[in-house]
Amino acid sequence: MPIEMQRRKEQDLSIAGRFEMRRRAPPPALEGIVSDICGYRETAPGHFRNIEYASLTVPLVVSFAEPFAIGLGRNPGDNDRFASFAAGLFAGPVMIESFGACCCVQINFTPLGARRFFGLPMSELTDSMVALDDVLGPEGMALRERLGNASDWAARFDLAEAFVATRLGHAADTSPEIAWAYERIVTSGGRTRISTIAEKLGWSRKHLAGKFSDATGIRPKTLSRIVRFNRALGLSRQDQSDWADIAADCGYADQAHLVREFRQLAGDPPTALR
Repeated sequence: MPIEMQRRKEQDLSIAGRFEMRRRAPPPALEGIVSDICGYRETAPGHFRNIEYASLTVPLVVSFAEPFAIGLGRNPGDNDRFASFAAGLFAGPVMIESFGACCCVQINFTPLGARRFFGLPMSELTDSMVALDDVLGPEGMALRERLGNASDWAARFDLAEAFVATRLGHAADTSPEIAWAYERIVTSGGRTRISTIAEKLGWSRKHLAGKFSDATGIRPKTLSRIVRFNRALGLSRQDQSDWADIAADCGYADQAHLVREFRQLAGDPPTALR
């Protein structure tokens, strides 16, 4: 695809005087593998704080400047500094702080796309941030140097896309059984019973859980919880439906169940997120 066509897909999410942010959708060849690629640079001193709720995004962050302070399910401490790294799925809120001097490219993978790209059991990344050289070795450090020397965000995005495509060319495909099970959970909004999926595959629930941990880093029940939570959050932001109605629509036992899940996966009750 010509660079001119790619640039038309880029979004500018910058806030003048605070930070510069660009986002590009993946090319057709990477759809289902990469959800998007982001470029971020802070342009003024300050204390930036962001909370990311439990999601199905596996990020690869390549940094050219100061590290981020990151805490899983808690505020980050003095030793929680991370520059270039990959992060696995985490069933809870992630607190991220920076101080006006960060600059990075972030490639956001789907869980199954990450398994193909990294070529290792995703359980090795679950609930953690792993340094770039530990997950990609010398290739990762060479990528960091090329991205840091690129002239602009568009050139960096082109390099990132080419790097991902090249690694995928040598990667094994996802198990069709796991791909089917994953899609079944996601498309059902997390409402499909895990026992039903295991039965359809002719597997035990224990065998299914093991395969899922390798492919995504989490068990199918945890995947269902994250999918259900994000669907409920999305519905709450689309209209003014009653929380009890949203809970019933998303498959929660009752509104109290929904509140407990929001506290665990987002760190706040649902009313604070709407």
